[in-house]
Amino acid sequence: MLPVIYTPIAEKYFKKLKDKALKKVFKEAVLNIRKNPAIGQVKTGDLSGLYSLDIYHNHTNYELAYRISKLENGDMVVIIMAGTRENFYKELKRYLFR
Repeated sequence: MLPVIYTPIAEKYFKKLKDKALKKVFKEAVLNIRKNPAIGQVKTGDLSGLYSLDIYHNHTNYELAYRISKLENGDMVVIIMAGTRENFYKELKRYLFR
């Protein structure tokens, strides 16, 4: 299982989440990514090198963006951003290219 780190924006999002069931769904998703990093969709274009994972909870679509960083002692999962699908990629680009 790969180690994981979170960007400040991802940490802030998870800290603000009040819905315990949604938090649990995100934790399970991160655990699944750590076990098999290729489960997400590979992004192309501006977001090449990133993966995204669709998460459905209470009839709402959420996204989880991450990348696999190559290190000397192995790979690491970097959780970049999480949130609802609405304007997610616009916000992600703004965060990455500011």
